[in-house]
Amino acid sequence: MKERNSQSIIFKYTVSGFIIGLLTVILILTVDFFIKKISFSEIIDLHRNNPVYLILDLSPFVLAFYAYLLSKKYATATETLHSALKFEFDKNQKIFRFVEKIRLGKIDSDYKVQSSDDVLGQSILDLRDNLKKNKEEEEKRRKEDQQRNWVAEGLAKFGDILRKDTDNIEELSYNLVSNLVKYINANQGAIFIIEDEIEADKHLKMTGCYAYERRKFADKRVEWGEGTISAAILEQETIYMTDVPESYVNITSGLGEATPKCLLVVPLKFNDEVHGVIEIGAFHQIEKYIVEFVEKVAESVASTISNVKINTRTSKLLRESQKQAETLASQEEQMRQNMEELQATQEEAARQSEKFITFTNAVNHTLIRAEYNNEGTLIYANTKFLKKLGYDKNSDVEGKNISMFINEKDKTWFNKLWDTLANGGKHFEGDMKHVTKQGRDLWTMSTYTCMRHDDGSVDKILFLAIDTTDQKKQSLDYVGQINALNKSTIKVDYLPTGDLLECNQKFIDLMDYPIFELKEKSIFDFVDKSELNKLREVWDKVAQGETWEGTLRQRTKEDKEIWVRLTLSAVKDMYDDIAKIICIGHDVTNEKLMEIETKNQTELLRRHEELLNQAKVDLKAQLKKAKEEVKQQFIEIEKVQRRTELTLQGASDAIVTFDHDGIIRFFNKAAEELWETERDIIIGRSIKKLFPNEKYENEFIKSLLDPKAEKVVGERKEINIKSKSGEEKSVIILLSMARLEGETSYTAFIQNISVDLF
Repeated sequence: MKERNSQSIIFKYTVSGFIIGLLTVILILTVDFFIKKISFSEIIDLHRNNPVYLILDLSPFVLAFYAYLLSKKYATATETLHSALKFEFDKNQKIFRFVEKIRLGKIDSDYKVQSSDDVLGQSILDLRDNLKKNKEEEEKRRKEDQQRNWVAEGLAKFGDILRKDTDNIEELSYNLVSNLVKYINANQGAIFIIEDEIEADKHLKMTGCYAYERRKFADKRVEWGEGTISAAILEQETIYMTDVPESYVNITSGLGEATPKCLLVVPLKFNDEVHGVIEIGAFHQIEKYIVEFVEKVAESVASTISNVKINTRTSKLLRESQKQAETLASQEEQMRQNMEELQATQEEAARQSEKFITFTNAVNHTLIRAEYNNEGTLIYANTKFLKKLGYDKNSDVEGKNISMFINEKDKTWFNKLWDTLANGGKHFEGDMKHVTKQGRDLWTMSTYTCMRHDDGSVDKILFLAIDTTDQKKQSLDYVGQINALNKSTIKVDYLPTGDLLECNQKFIDLMDYPIFELKEKSIFDFVDKSELNKLREVWDKVAQGETWEGTLRQRTKEDKEIWVRLTLSAVKDMYDDIAKIICIGHDVTNEKLMEIETKNQTELLRRHEELLNQAKVDLKAQLKKAKEEVKQQFIEIEKVQRRTELTLQGASDAIVTFDHDGIIRFFNKAAEELWETERDIIIGRSIKKLFPNEKYENEFIKSLLDPKAEKVVGERKEINIKSKSGEEKSVIILLSMARLEGETSYTAFIQNISVDLF
């Protein structure tokens, strides 16, 4: 479109220059004809003799060429200005649309830098990349927080479930597996428990099954060593399969006929002892954090099942003991008559024996008791000893060496202890770990004491103990949790006054203080001055028993600014007084700095947007001004064109313009008089209208009437024409051609010479 406008301007100026030059020639010739009374033949002689007239004849072409150069320069300048304005406008529009998309949150939008000078575009691209990176990191952190919260809520939920129905293993198994399948969004699941009461018939029994939103009642038995669940038990490792064959579940697992796409088998392991497995089937991939969650739940389930088994076995032994007591009572009744005749002589001995038996029974009822000889061979064990160590009868342990009850890792130091006792050394009292028949650990508060002969030599060694397994495991669990907490979080203990009591290594590394300096600090020494008032208000509330969570800005020893997200909780003593305040925290400096950076980037984006809007306003003003200037130029060009047309209309010679199809486009006043017809009738009609349908021998006229014929241009031809009245007139015709944007037009300059001929 721009090229067409430029060509149009060039054409108009060129034609105008040509017409002006032509009019000048015509004007001079008219003066020669009518004022100086010079004839046509004299004018021809003047042209031959005087070169000035030849130059004058060429003036239309000279002026047309000069007008062509000026118009081309003007059109080139105008086109360059338009191109530059359009390029800047398009570039600013693209930047504006790109910024608008970013403002609306579409940070995946793209923008192509227009040139090496496009600093604003490159800055916005960098800003887009930073926002995109921040968003990805924020989404990743949010996802990890959601997963941690999901795991914590799940562990709390299944902890509550494990505290219920502990006396009914089937109901407990169903509640566990049904809630676990729903919680991890699986499709089916089952729990298998090891049945090993009969050594020769060791197998796995399904105690709970849940699939497809309903409870499954199944009494399924899996032989020992068979299938995936047995492999998981033997290896004591989780098995996760993602490509389960169609018939695999039916053959090697206990989940029924449905074939899941993914299979998760987790052993119920507690203290290195496996009690069964949890088997989960799903039609989708199970993520790693969910597998880890199921493993934690399995460990809790194993602990509960272990306790249930122990309680069950204890109840069984108690019933057996009661039955034995009843049998013994019956035997005693039979022997009572035989004992009556000995009663008199044994009354005193009986009284002494009764006291000893009462004491012995009290000891046997409350304590684990056993007796060993100097070599460590067990010669007596009470019922509590048998029950705690997992044996059924005395014959299983009597005559056995004490080493069978000691863990391999403890034998080195225990052998030294035993040597000391066997030689009559000091008794031992403290925590000791024994090994049960099933290989489990039995923690006790133990006492080993030498029983001596009258001569002071060692007769035997008495072992008394109290079962502290549950307390010890809980204590070890608490120690493990505290160690894990110290590794992952900041932990500090403060006195109610705020003075530092204890802290972990993570806090020492964060604050960069030596431990001896930290002991002399309080919490108020670490907090930034701007946060002191806030901390004092919070501390007063925490010191009254409230819990507070929030973020505080702190300062390290090197005065480095850090942000810590804290939880402050008060710990009370046995008198319900505040003993200390525990501070659990996480270093969130990077997150805080990222938040500040995001705010700065947002402010920078807002400023860029303001500058862009201002540039847009300035650009609109410049475009408006340019349009006004171009419009004014077009008005001037139209004036020149109109003036030229009026000039041609007043020319004394006839002027006719027609296009390449022979359609008349211009017909002046002189032409109307020559052909004795009106202009409005001729404009838009074929050139043949001026030449009636007759056979012309003249080749020049033939070329005019035939649109496809090549025209004779630039040569003066003398021809005869007929007016509307039929009058034949002799004229001299000169044909010129103009080509613009692929379109050709012809202009005929016609001079009536009929009068001259007469």
